[in-house]
Amino acid sequence: MMNPQNIEHIPTHLIAGPLGSGKTSLLKSLLQQRPDHERWAVLINEFGQVGIDAALLHADAAGIQLAEIPGGCLCCVNGVPFQVGLGRLLRRARPHRLFIEASGLGHPETLMRQLAAKPWQGVLTLQPLIMVLDATRLLANEKLSESQEQALQCAGLLVLNKTEDLTSSQCAALVLKMHPIASVCAVQGTLDLSLLPVAATPEGPAISPQLSALPPPVSIGALWRDVNDWHCYTQQQGGQNSIGWIIHPSNNFVLDDLSAWLDEVSWDRAKGVLHTDKGWMSFNATAGDRPVWHPSEWRRDNRLELISSNTPDPLDLEQSLRDTLAPLSNHNQTELQ
Repeated sequence: MMNPQNIEHIPTHLIAGPLGSGKTSLLKSLLQQRPDHERWAVLINEFGQVGIDAALLHADAAGIQLAEIPGGCLCCVNGVPFQVGLGRLLRRARPHRLFIEASGLGHPETLMRQLAAKPWQGVLTLQPLIMVLDATRLLANEKLSESQEQALQCAGLLVLNKTEDLTSSQCAALVLKMHPIASVCAVQGTLDLSLLPVAATPEGPAISPQLSALPPPVSIGALWRDVNDWHCYTQQQGGQNSIGWIIHPSNNFVLDDLSAWLDEVSWDRAKGVLHTDKGWMSFNATAGDRPVWHPSEWRRDNRLELISSNTPDPLDLEQSLRDTLAPLSNHNQTELQ
């Protein structure tokens, strides 16, 4: 049982992998397996500023607390944004288990090393690194980035995702190729909770950071002057550009027009949760894949983000996106929650 005065030895799983490999799908699969008696916490870091993954994972389960740190990779977990975000999450959730989803442009090996050091030493019990990789890209011998390649050396489990179109012999060949790292083939990020790699709990006293002294977070996209006041956020890092919007929930998009818009614009990664004429829908796609829409429980606001190696024109993109809105008379004037 967790000490009510101190937060200590929380089993912590860092989930890493390239953009679009299926980290969020893996998290969703794991969250659905949470034992009823456990409280879980999830900290999400995204490349862009909008913060889509928390909306994609949104659920009403009382035993799960989500927090996000948008705006690039967590190159240093001792930075203020990380300490504030993680500290507040731990203090609020007091979890039995913590998951951290790193940006696809992050440096997993560095994160693992720093999560095991002060001020998190004793507070977190770091488990072996989980890496999610696109099996089809591995079969095509596509190279990982330098930071992802380095992370393989400390990985405790490789989730070889997107194997639905592969044969059993191809999956077996991939597992053999990644030996001696433990690997498992997965479809849509599905992984049994019992397969998570586990480390022994360290002995010794906990060293707790000053969680109570951390300042409150700044929430983005919380206020609108009116329903037409869209919040647009851009981010540039490592040759990648992101553009995203947080939009009042009463804005209602025509799903067919929105899908056509996504077919026309350039992106390497696209994801979103939007209020449409077919209800609240979400999608998460990589280049070459046609977005697949799923019903969503999210109701707080519309969120959409594109990541590309090209430099987007925010004004042109936003205007063309506004053209996919349903006529104003058809908007559902849902109040903010």
